[in-house]
Amino acid sequence: MVDWNLAVATATRLVRPGPEVSRDEARAIVAELRKHAKSSEEHVRSFTRMGTEDIHDTPVLVVDRAGWIRANVAGFREILKPLLDKMQDRRSGPGGAVLGAVGGKVTGVELGMLLSFLASRVLGQYETFAPATRDLPAGEHGGGRLLLVAPNIVHVERELDVDPHDFRLWVCLHEETHRTQFSAVPWLRDHLEGEIQSFLSETEVDPMTVLERIREAAQSLAGGRPEGEEDDGGRSIVELVQTPAQREILARLTAVMSLLEGHADFVMDGVGPDVVPSVGEIREKFQQRRARGASRLDQALRKLLGLDAKLRQYRDGERFVRAVVGEVGMDGFNRVWTSPNTLPTKSEIAKPADWVARVHRKGE
Repeated sequence: MVDWNLAVATATRLVRPGPEVSRDEARAIVAELRKHAKSSEEHVRSFTRMGTEDIHDTPVLVVDRAGWIRANVAGFREILKPLLDKMQDRRSGPGGAVLGAVGGKVTGVELGMLLSFLASRVLGQYETFAPATRDLPAGEHGGGRLLLVAPNIVHVERELDVDPHDFRLWVCLHEETHRTQFSAVPWLRDHLEGEIQSFLSETEVDPMTVLERIREAAQSLAGGRPEGEEDDGGRSIVELVQTPAQREILARLTAVMSLLEGHADFVMDGVGPDVVPSVGEIREKFQQRRARGASRLDQALRKLLGLDAKLRQYRDGERFVRAVVGEVGMDGFNRVWTSPNTLPTKSEIAKPADWVARVHRKGE
């Protein structure tokens, strides 16, 4: 269904080059990001009161855009395998092998186009699903790896015209929070994977519908919707949910992702004033950049890919964390990591007092 190698080749060929830096400057940037990632461990651990010094066995990888592409293709390949196998079975029959080969090439190219677009925008990521390899190591006790995309960090710090050293540390604080979340909460990765696999197992959508969504995004990237084709309301690729069970799973996943992203933003801003002198300027400029996006093409792609929903997750999740910490303190908030049952629901993300009442008041 997908030629993954072709997806990688296409994405790495099409991705825009990063900002110009000398070889010595590049080495210095990589070294500084590694240093900031290390120092962020203690800052985040102290502020969140999560984990211990010996839990951080997952590697920190400073990568370029091509490295980010390879890591994410490996993760997609692993997590989507059940769905793609299911789709492949539905295409069995006369001529299925030929259609599969041709369709896999087409989809590989189109997926590569989308990855080339995203690869120039991601600053960092805690990648947890790709299997460990020599080029993509994982911790001794499993888990994932922390990716810092150096060219994108440099590009944004220049675009915002902020202090580069402060900005790099600020980014590392956010990404280190994600690393701490998964390292200090051992059940979190398996819970997320289980939810995703449950979602995929419920998928009854026709394979061609999925491929058509990818084509729509690729066509937008290549120059817009074909002439005469009407807009379908701007649905994202994620909005293929057709069953009540999938809607429930997606609601739970949305709540968890809002929690993780909002918590990272809250920690980043909480630690920031003590260790990042220009954090106020950075936050203001970065929020403005998030809100406005870039070109109309960028805005259309963000909507199609569901990235607008991700921006809402940052905002709604941060409000939830701030409200709960204000009500019951950091230790009280950390009850959220006790088990899947103490994670907030989607409605509780919008109404933090309901989560406090359920998890704290009821227990008391």
